[in-house]
Amino acid sequence: MALLEGKTLLVTGVLTDSSIAFHVARLAQEQGATVVLTSFGRQLRLTQAIARRLPQAAPVVELDVTSDDDLAALADRVREHADHLDGVVHSIGFAPQSVMGGNFLAGQWEDVATAVHVSAYSLKALAVATQPLLTRGSSLVGLTFDARYAWPVYDWMGVAKAAFESTARYLARDLGPLGVRVNLVSAGPIRTTAAKSIPGFEAMEGGWPDRAPLGWDVSDPEPTARAVAALLSDWFPATTGEIVHVDGGVHAMGL
Repeated sequence: MALLEGKTLLVTGVLTDSSIAFHVARLAQEQGATVVLTSFGRQLRLTQAIARRLPQAAPVVELDVTSDDDLAALADRVREHADHLDGVVHSIGFAPQSVMGGNFLAGQWEDVATAVHVSAYSLKALAVATQPLLTRGSSLVGLTFDARYAWPVYDWMGVAKAAFESTARYLARDLGPLGVRVNLVSAGPIRTTAAKSIPGFEAMEGGWPDRAPLGWDVSDPEPTARAVAALLSDWFPATTGEIVHVDGGVHAMGL
C-alpha cells in the first residue's frame, strides 16, 4: 500500500513548480493521497495553473492566513472538495525586505509584526481553522529554517521562525489530546521563489554543500518533500513537537 493511501491533505504555499509545497503535493498524490491546495489574491490564478501540473489536477481554495474571514470560511471551503482532513502542510512565510538583508537593527515594528503574523502566528491560525476537519491521528507539518542560529541576512525572518518553532511545540501540547500530531521539517537552503526574495540569500546557501556530511543540492526539494510526506503518514504515530532536519547534516556540525 502507498505511504499516504486514502488520506486527504490540505497543502498551503504552492506558488510555482519549484516550491517545496508543490513537490510535497506531487509526492503525496503519487503516494495515494487526495490533495487540496490554498492560495489567495493575485497568486490564486498562478496556483490554479500550477495545480494542473500535478499528477492529478488539485482544487484550490482561497485562504489568506491573515484574514479572519478567510480563516472562518476555510473549513466550509474545504468541505466543497473533501469531508475531512488527515493532514495539513504549512508552507507559508513572508517578511518585508526592510527587515532582512542586514536590516536587523533598522527593522520597524510594523514590518516585524507582519513577518511574525504571516510566518509564525499563521501556524496556530491554520490549525484552529482546520481543526473541525481533522481526524484523530491526523498530522500538521510545517517548514522551518533552523532558528537556533543567527543566520546571515535572515534577520527578523529568523526571529519569526523561532516563534514559529515555539508555536509548533505549544500546538503539539494542546492538540495532542485530540490525536493531532504537530511536527516541523527544517530544510537546508533551497532555491525557491521565496528564498530568492531574501536579499543576499547566496550568503545563507554559500558553502552549505561543502559543510554537509551528506552533501547538499540547493536546487533539489525532493528530500524535504519526502520528509514532510513521512510525517504526514502513519509511520510516526507517537512523534509530535519534533523538528526533523533535512539539511545534509549541517545542523550537527561545528564551524
